[in-house]
Amino acid sequence: MSDQPALFIGIDWADQKHDCYVIDRDGRGFHQEISHSPESINDWVNEMLKVAGGKPIAIMLEQSRGPLVYALMFRENVLLYPVNPKQLARYCESYPGGGKDDPTDAKYLARMLSERITTLTASQPDDKNTRLLAHLSEQRRKLICSQIKLRQQLTAQLKLYFPVALELFGKDSQLSLLLGILSRWTDPRQLRRADRRLVRRVLDEHSVRNTERQNRIIDRIRSARLLTDDEALILPSAMSVKLLASQIRQSRQMIKEFEAKIAETMKQHPDGHLFTNIRGAGAALAPRLLCAFGSQRDRWKDADSLAAFSGIAPVTKKSGKMCQVHRRFACPKYLKQTFHEFADSARMYCPWSKARYRLLRDRGMKHNAAVRKLARSWIRILFRVWQTRIPFDCDRYIEQLKQRCPEIEPYLELQK
Repeated sequence: MSDQPALFIGIDWADQKHDCYVIDRDGRGFHQEISHSPESINDWVNEMLKVAGGKPIAIMLEQSRGPLVYALMFRENVLLYPVNPKQLARYCESYPGGGKDDPTDAKYLARMLSERITTLTASQPDDKNTRLLAHLSEQRRKLICSQIKLRQQLTAQLKLYFPVALELFGKDSQLSLLLGILSRWTDPRQLRRADRRLVRRVLDEHSVRNTERQNRIIDRIRSARLLTDDEALILPSAMSVKLLASQIRQSRQMIKEFEAKIAETMKQHPDGHLFTNIRGAGAALAPRLLCAFGSQRDRWKDADSLAAFSGIAPVTKKSGKMCQVHRRFACPKYLKQTFHEFADSARMYCPWSKARYRLLRDRGMKHNAAVRKLARSWIRILFRVWQTRIPFDCDRYIEQLKQRCPEIEPYLELQK
């Protein structure tokens, strides 16, 4: 793998087929088209390796994940170079013409790879446990976002015809009880006529066992006036609510299964203990932080490299007397979200984070800017922890922080 690549290949991927452009060491190039199927991709890779004569082939494409990347990973003598689409767009603008199509994009990818191969670093997959944690954590996050949308749809639907359900069981802490009620009665007229013993049983199943409270709930259900008695509205709305409630229950169950698997994998990971004990990380953010750093210790040159890549470090633009500093937009959104959410959580549980946040806010910094500033400090700390494999000592760091930044000491005293 230390040999220079024999072929430089650019791939403009699509759903049904992929356009490829291949450049050899002599600068000769040719276009190819691959259909998107495991057999076609495998045959094409074998053909390219045969043309390379046992030397590596380098492939550049506009994504870091997806079916094509997964099909090309872990192949001997295949080097992958994912590139940001904006970077390719800027490169294409350096050539006259202005036209754009898939074969041309593949050609520019191959050219950029052959010209800049010495300045680029091939993608290196993490170990199995880290990849598993990364996929589990990301899928869990997607399920949570999906559940939030389902709950918003359920709330909107209940407002149309069943407001008493939201009045009595609409709090976040009562979601299980709301779903339990809706699993039996999606029609408010049926709930009003329901047997008291059956309603009490449902309330008992969801930890509402106080007799007086049960009576208040049942009396309110019986006395509540219907928002509408229009059968044309109630019937389809009730059917939609039944579907939404079922989807939310299934989503909640699947999230629990994901969390159990994440916890199990985290215990087996050799770096798991470095992140689980950090204040503010918790069971959800600790695995995401671990995966943000990965298992390849030489992936990042320093902490600032990771901060820039993740979008936490700001962008500075200078020209003459003009100087602008703004947040970074071109970055992996999920990675940036991970550090931002952790820093926001840590300021509630970690004394120095809470003090630093208060200091930044008193200086006039807005909330999100202050959280990004905290996140950048945490990246430096966690990078050191990750490199040395020595767990973070909060008390020791606070003593060092007092020496470097004396103005934070009054804010630290307030936390005691």
